[in-house]
Amino acid sequence: MRNANQVTCEKRTYSKEFNSHQHKFGQFLFPLQGSLDIQTNLQEINLRPDYCLYLPPMLDPKYCSVDRNEFLILDIPIHYLPEDTSTMYIGLDKQWSSIRYLLLEEARSQRNSSSLVNLTKYVTNKLHISRLPSIEYIHKHFKEPISLETLAKIEHYHPAYYSSWFKQKMGKSPSVYITELRLREAKHLLVSTAWSMTKISEELGFENSSSFTRWFVRCEGMPPKKYKILNKG
Repeated sequence: MRNANQVTCEKRTYSKEFNSHQHKFGQFLFPLQGSLDIQTNLQEINLRPDYCLYLPPMLDPKYCSVDRNEFLILDIPIHYLPEDTSTMYIGLDKQWSSIRYLLLEEARSQRNSSSLVNLTKYVTNKLHISRLPSIEYIHKHFKEPISLETLAKIEHYHPAYYSSWFKQKMGKSPSVYITELRLREAKHLLVSTAWSMTKISEELGFENSSSFTRWFVRCEGMPPKKYKILNKG
């Protein structure tokens, strides 16, 4: 039985049949070979080799893998974690791939526990400042139509649950969050460019300048041309 107060980093494999166990610690899973199906009471996740996954404490996940597999697992005691963490499905970019490499070296050597602890603290700090995948998607695509179903699918949640989860995390609904991003960009373009209303409306994904103007008045209480005059220079 592992010590829930001790950082553990090791390779593990999973069987073809679902097995479950509750975690009293946070857990990072880094695929080395194969994929892994993970089920929680709210999500179904297929962890592929180009992603890593963080699972918060006190979940009761079920794991299975139908192919030959190997995963690098980092078990993180609660006292190292930011408060109120949630499941994060993270793309293995260069930085996370480098983290995986360093953790793999630690798992191989197991010589210096302090270096593993320091690396774990670095990982949990990144967890604290990392955007959730659906938030990242919103920031990249807020000028386009975004459905609730698309956002929920990114986080592997049911759409009905995703709305309440998002509001709990961000303090506002997804639609309000997206509207605020578009409005901030609209104000920036009105003040910092000489673009026409038609060009700005096209940039922000509106059908025409009339629909953009109606939307801006509804959000800001004045037409965009008036806002531009009042805030220019």
